Amino acid sequence: MSSPVVEKRPWSGFALVTVAYVAGLVVAAAVLRVCPADWHPLWKILAADSAATIAVFLFSFANDNTSFYDPYWSVAPAIIGAWLVFGPGEARHVDARQLVALGLVTFYAVRLTFNWARGWQGLKHEDWRYVDFRKKTGKLYWLTSFFGLHYFPTVMVWLGCLPLYAALVESGPAFGLIDGLAAVVTFGAIIIETVADEQLRNFRRAKREDGDICNVGLWAWSRHPNYFGEISFWVGLWLFGVAAGAPWWAAAGWISMVVLFAGASIPMAEKRSLARRPHYAEHQKRVSMLIPLPPKKQTA
Repeated sequence: MSSPVVEKRPWSGFALVTVAYVAGLVVAAAVLRVCPADWHPLWKILAADSAATIAVFLFSFANDNTSFYDPYWSVAPAIIGAWLVFGPGEARHVDARQLVALGLVTFYAVRLTFNWARGWQGLKHEDWRYVDFRKKTGKLYWLTSFFGLHYFPTVMVWLGCLPLYAALVESGPAFGLIDGLAAVVTFGAIIIETVADEQLRNFRRAKREDGDICNVGLWAWSRHPNYFGEISFWVGLWLFGVAAGAPWWAAAGWISMVVLFAGASIPMAEKRSLARRPHYAEHQKRVSMLIPLPPKKQTA
């Protein structure tokens, strides 16, 4: 009986990525200290977020690997949420809405970062989407990388966090039914992502032929259940904002996420699957693209 394969973790790579994010955090903290006092906290966050993104980008550039940025999407919301509670929100006591919303954002961050870490293959590996961009952009790759693969996602996450200002800083109505709905949606979204990621991980680890399609569990009801969970998470944050009396523009976050995933992420993944999986076109006809729905019966 053969012994199980033990995965070697790229600890030196993890250490370097950690240094990059500590540097980003230090730079962000410095920017927050020098921001004009009359700036709105959300503009301060964007300024600090931008500076941290530049710091991480410099590590990406120096190591010729854009995947340095990959954990940023999951780490940033928890840091933003914590600063809102203990920065501009420190003038009032921590209430139920703050505890629940920040707790769920932290849960999301830990879960998603862990999922990235256990699947990361080290600095010798780069996300396939970045590899495609390299081929398409040539000498302009690093300019594209900064604006399209670093700064654009940073802005998207910032937009997604807009409702957190109302939920974590402003004194709105007491914790109520909408907060309960927000908690259910947000927690449910994280669970959906967790289950979908685990099912996909198990599918990939199993010995399967090239071109096989993941159609187990949630993946039998949606071609992209992980993306559905991700979008739902940002909808949940918006609902926390609604409960706290957030203005209409706080919806820009989840709407932007829908546009991003439906207009870019999903089409890229679909195109790749069609090229690599002979039966994917038939799979598209039977299984919902995003929202989990019972699959259509296979025609003869």
